[in-house]
Amino acid sequence: MVDTVRGKGVVVTGAGGGIGAALARRFAAEGARVVVNDLDAAKARAVADECGGTAVPGDASEIIDQVSEALGGTVDVYCANAGLASGGTEDADEQIWAAAWDVNVMAHVRAARALLPGWLERGEGRFVSTVSAAGLLTMVGAAPYSVSKHGAYAFAEWLSLTYRHRGLKVHAICPQGVRTDMLTAAGTAGELVLAPTAIEPEDVADALFTGMADDRFLILPHPEVAEYYQARASEPDRWLGSMNQIQQKWEAVG
Repeated sequence: MVDTVRGKGVVVTGAGGGIGAALARRFAAEGARVVVNDLDAAKARAVADECGGTAVPGDASEIIDQVSEALGGTVDVYCANAGLASGGTEDADEQIWAAAWDVNVMAHVRAARALLPGWLERGEGRFVSTVSAAGLLTMVGAAPYSVSKHGAYAFAEWLSLTYRHRGLKVHAICPQGVRTDMLTAAGTAGELVLAPTAIEPEDVADALFTGMADDRFLILPHPEVAEYYQARASEPDRWLGSMNQIQQKWEAVG
């Protein structure tokens, strides 16, 4: 695996903490040249200083030219990790829905739009999408998050099936609970659904590198998600009934 990323130019968005920071550190430890992106400039610089990378703060949708320049003109691996954990129901404000879609889906689309021409010309490139198990399943109390993460997964899947024969490798990371600020922000829903099996951000990075070594599209840091995904597909009404029971438990404690 070291030979796969050694010397490669890697961009990790939303890397000021949590999963993004763990990914940045791991890529750097494996010999990659890492650009650390985050809206919080101080956090981006702190992680970059820690792992010997380069900080490029700002909106993930607007940094392609800057990160390319920082890496000498070539981005080999792009980790679309920045995300919004937007809660709420169908009644959530239009701005909340729009922001979730923009960050969780369209930022990935914009990055791919900018990077694909060069990757396809060279016949290689790697796109890593931090999706969440919510993109395969759902998350109680978080309609904008669940819907937009389904979109993120669908886009990663489309990229893979469309361009894999032209050298593009795509990985969709779909963890459940991870001990980050995002889990804390999930409140009682996170405590009920995610906290009991939460893992560390470094475990997610380990799962990605194992998946890259095996050339796998779907990265499941929580292996049990595969069983839930199969149940959702094969017995949707039973699965929805089980999820509704969790919804009722959440309403009872909320």
